[in-house]
Amino acid sequence: MNFLTIGHRGVMGVEPENTLRSFVAAQQAGLDLIELDLHLSKDGALVVMHDTEVDRTTDGSGPVAEKTLAELRALDAGLGERVPLFEEVLDAVTAPLQAEIKDVAAARALAEVLHRRDLVSRVEVSSFHDEAVAEIARLVPGVRTALIADRYGTEVVERAVEVGAATVCLDIRRLTLEVVEHAREADLRVIGWVVNTQDHLRLVRALGLDGATTDYPEIKRTGRFTA
Repeated sequence: MNFLTIGHRGVMGVEPENTLRSFVAAQQAGLDLIELDLHLSKDGALVVMHDTEVDRTTDGSGPVAEKTLAELRALDAGLGERVPLFEEVLDAVTAPLQAEIKDVAAARALAEVLHRRDLVSRVEVSSFHDEAVAEIARLVPGVRTALIADRYGTEVVERAVEVGAATVCLDIRRLTLEVVEHAREADLRVIGWVVNTQDHLRLVRALGLDGATTDYPEIKRTGRFTA
């Protein structure tokens, strides 16, 4: 299997995260997948943003869930970019996507889009939350799913198997050979995040991971030459 490079919220190290500008830059850099985050607005729109509040990444304040789509659209998400709808990302880039959902409600909204636009082959769905992974798998048979974890031991493998995930996306700072070997025994793909330094990239390659999520497009170029 080829080593995958995944653009974290686009290429958030050089462009405003989770914006169309960032996603287009990730595609132009040749990253294999583009990762993004989904939340529901007050009026049920599936919008792209990482945090539960808009404060860190826009010029506004308050919870995403308490703002309508129109209110979110009025915010500056960096360099004049607007908070995008998930479907706008689908139209702006052709690259495969890894869509992170935060809860079961987002899983249901995403499932509707995946069915309507026949996206099972293009979109992998990830989450820190086991119940969200299980729900999207139930609603969209055949969809590829990934369980994300930042505080974990070998039990993350059993959790992933339980919800039918084919991949575990794991914080590189906590990753051990024991966890990787346990995942391999369960036939799981292993992705490390966030891989922004050559030391982290060398660790990823030494552990034999399937890919790396990165903030910087340079990882795509240097990854080919790292032993």
